[in-house]
Amino acid sequence: VQLQAFGGGLVQTGGSLRLSCVASGLTFNNYAIDWFRRVPEKDREWVSSVSDGGDATYYADSVKGRFTISSDNAKNPQCLQPNSLKPDDTALYYCVRDRSYLAPTPQKYDYWGQGTLVTVSS
Repeated sequence: VQLQAFGGGLVQTGGSLRLSCVASGLTFNNYAIDWFRRVPEKDREWVSSVSDGGDATYYADSVKGRFTISSDNAKNPQCLQPNSLKPDDTALYYCVRDRSYLAPTPQKYDYWGQGTLVTVSS
């Protein structure tokens, strides 16, 4: 039972990637899905999420207008499409299953995927 993210890599400024989050032994259906990223020596940053019904998407201001999260929660894998990448987007990206029906505490995230590294060169 796990999540695993794929699709990271080295890309030039302005480039695009497609990050995939594959679920094994669990489902995304009826769960919200979040993406986070982490840079060494910095706090983990929430990037984007889709509601459990797939009818609402949310983005951090730092990626709004450049990243797109998939909105069909029945599908596996789930995806995050980072476009117009900047060096500041360099990070380890994680997908997370989100029990959004719970109170907004860290315990609502029940499965964290292994990250995929995105490196954006200037």
